[in-house]
This record gives sequence, structure tokens and C-alpha cells, in this order.
Amino acid sequence: MSAEGLRTSVGRARQAVAVLAAPTLRAALIGGAELDDRTRASLAAFDWLGDDGPDSAALGRTAEDLRRLQGAAALLEFDRIERMPVPEDQRHPLSVRIVRIVAERLGRSRPVSERELNAAIAMVCADVAIVRRDAVDLGVLERTDDGSAYRFVEERGAAR
Repeated sequence: MSAEGLRTSVGRARQAVAVLAAPTLRAALIGGAELDDRTRASLAAFDWLGDDGPDSAALGRTAEDLRRLQGAAALLEFDRIERMPVPEDQRHPLSVRIVRIVAERLGRSRPVSERELNAAIAMVCADVAIVRRDAVDLGVLERTDDGSAYRFVEERGAAR
């Protein structure tokens, strides 16, 4: 599955949820209610909905893509992050999430060398140094006293 195909499938899933959550869209699509211009424009944006109703093939592909995203290898479905956001309020949560993913894979119970940590981060993100620095600054990673390794810090409220 390509990254573009994945974005399309997630977009379709969001649209389907919007239809179910919005009474006007739900009534128009499922109940056959009269369409006003705004509702008609909203439904026209759905690539999975034609004049004859839902496109079963497109929705089937979407369902399959979503199943793949629920699997253990879901991370492999995405491209590596080549550029981190510059604004800290966007970059920091992403850096923290990346390091938590790495911690889940490497295990939290032991210190990891900088080389091992860098290799694991590099699988997800090209800018290893900024992710590692953000994680240390934000208290998600701690450098050992001798500086040779890093420890993953438990999340607040997590069982120790």
C-alpha cells in the first residue's frame, strides 16, 4: 500500500464516520432525505459514493487498509519522517511519540547505547539528533551518568 493510498483510505474512513455522526448527512445518505446545496456539496466530495450508491470496491479497499493499520506491522506501512516540524508545539509531541514507539520495541527495562537508540529512531525519522535531544529535554529519555547510554523514562502514572 502506498502512502497516498493509505491517506485516501483514512480519508474515506473519516468521511464514513462523519456520515454516521452528522444527522443531516446520515439522513441524506441512508434515509434518502431531501438534499440542500451544502449537503449535496459535502456528499459530492466522497469518492466512494456515486449516483448508484456506495462504491463497494473502494470501500472494500478502505476496509482492508484499515485492517492492515491495526496489525503489528502497521508502522511499516508509513514512509519515514524526513523533516520534523520546526515549531516546538508540533515537533515535541512527535518526538515524544517516536521515542515511545522505540521504547516499546527495544524494551524499557534496560539502558540502550546511543548507537542502538540512533538506529532505532532512524527507522522512523531522518532527524535522529533532534528527536533524541527533544526527548531528553522533555524528560522522556535520560542519559546515564557516564554518558554511554540512555534510559527510557516511565510515563507518568504508568505502573513501575
